[in-house]
Amino acid sequence: MKTSNPVLARLGQAAERERAAGYAQPGPYGQPGYPQQYAPYQQQYPTGAGYPAAPPTVTPMTLDDVVVKTVMLLGILGASAAAAWVLVPDALVSVAWIGAAVVGLVLGLIISFSRMANPALVVAYSIVEGVFVGMVSKAFESLYDGIVLQAVAASFGVFFLMAIIYKARIIRATPRFARIMISVMVGLFAVMMINLVLALFGVNTHLRDGSPLAIGFSLVCIVVASLSFVLNFHQIEEGVRMGLPQRYSWTAAFGIVVGLVWLYLEILRLLSYLQGDD
Repeated sequence: MKTSNPVLARLGQAAERERAAGYAQPGPYGQPGYPQQYAPYQQQYPTGAGYPAAPPTVTPMTLDDVVVKTVMLLGILGASAAAAWVLVPDALVSVAWIGAAVVGLVLGLIISFSRMANPALVVAYSIVEGVFVGMVSKAFESLYDGIVLQAVAASFGVFFLMAIIYKARIIRATPRFARIMISVMVGLFAVMMINLVLALFGVNTHLRDGSPLAIGFSLVCIVVASLSFVLNFHQIEEGVRMGLPQRYSWTAAFGIVVGLVWLYLEILRLLSYLQGDD
């Protein structure tokens, strides 16, 4: 099953590599995750007094691992955002905003296309992304009092609602659903990039100016971001089922954090449109 999140899409590929190497195969005598290539070894020397110990096994990823890592990364991101909000002077908000956005993009691409889970890079991304989110939030809060708290509450509310919907199987991550979501995500990304380039040349497409078209576009982005969690949850569930190594819980948590940040920014923007009309 594919997912619209490129980070989590790699989990299935990683699981297949691990399974091919024998680390996700059940071992003899009911020992999970025992490397297949060492099965004859254990049969020849069953564990017991006076016999050599079997080679170490790879601990499989669990849902609890992903939850703990996600909470940890969100805590780091929140602390970084709060520190940037307090420490960065108002005159440097724009510079810090742009700098953190560029560095965060680079780190995100490295993590996304890396073949191995790298906790240090994931933590570094959370710190940098926290600066970016903190600066964006500070700018919006200076214009609309209380908007940040509203956006945070709405973002986590949507996230937990999608988790409940997925758990109840109200929306299923079917192949058709996945294909539609991927197509819509690619289309939205293309539109955003084109709009950004045109904006640099002074062309206003009215997608980000608070107009009715902008409100509609933000609503579409929020709906798509929310539905993408269904695919993300499914991919994590499949990774756990297939016995992905525990280190990939960092990659899964990173993907969830990326989705949450996108959802938060879109909700923040929509709220600014609505409050701006008051």
